[in-house]
Amino acid sequence: MVDSQLRPRGIKDEGVLHAMATVERHLFVSEDLQESAYDDCALPIGCGQTISQPYMVALMTELLHLEGHERVLEIGTGSGYQTAVLSMLASEVYTVERIPSLAERAQALLERLGYKNVQVRVSDGTIGLPSQAPFDAILVTAGAPEIPEEYIGQLKVGGRLVIPIGSRYSQVLYQIRRTETGIEKSDSTGCVFVPLIGEKGWKEEGLY
Repeated sequence: MVDSQLRPRGIKDEGVLHAMATVERHLFVSEDLQESAYDDCALPIGCGQTISQPYMVALMTELLHLEGHERVLEIGTGSGYQTAVLSMLASEVYTVERIPSLAERAQALLERLGYKNVQVRVSDGTIGLPSQAPFDAILVTAGAPEIPEEYIGQLKVGGRLVIPIGSRYSQVLYQIRRTETGIEKSDSTGCVFVPLIGEKGWKEEGLY
């Protein structure tokens, strides 16, 4: 996966590549999908959610520019796979999931696999996690209609936010950096994520 999908498509951060080579993706999908776990695609994990394509996990992680000392907030725990990758590259990872059954399953798996620097919370991820702010980096694994101001407010100055922005069905991945005077924003690539549901995102109606 690393040599055939990630390096050829421009992933250069050796820490990210090592994490992607180390975290066993097949453990984060159902038994019937394990043979497809390392394929170049997203896979369903139940509750209308997905585990992201390996390249997208690597790209989003690389855009955070993690050095190992950071406190990171992940919005959308899902299977826990992206969480595990982040946990290898950061000091602390807080991850928020709105669907209790997914959060419970991910937490149990992450604990069983020994990822000790992760805390899983069940809440509306569109408002971030103000009780633990500020963060060095925030990664959002669902598509938002716009950038929630809550995320910017919970970033340290110099902190990075990686988030897909667009419609329910198609987005552009953005890297946003908080500065002393505002934000710097750059786009990366087109992408398709499940919608970010909650108070500051899309409404639940019509999701399924």
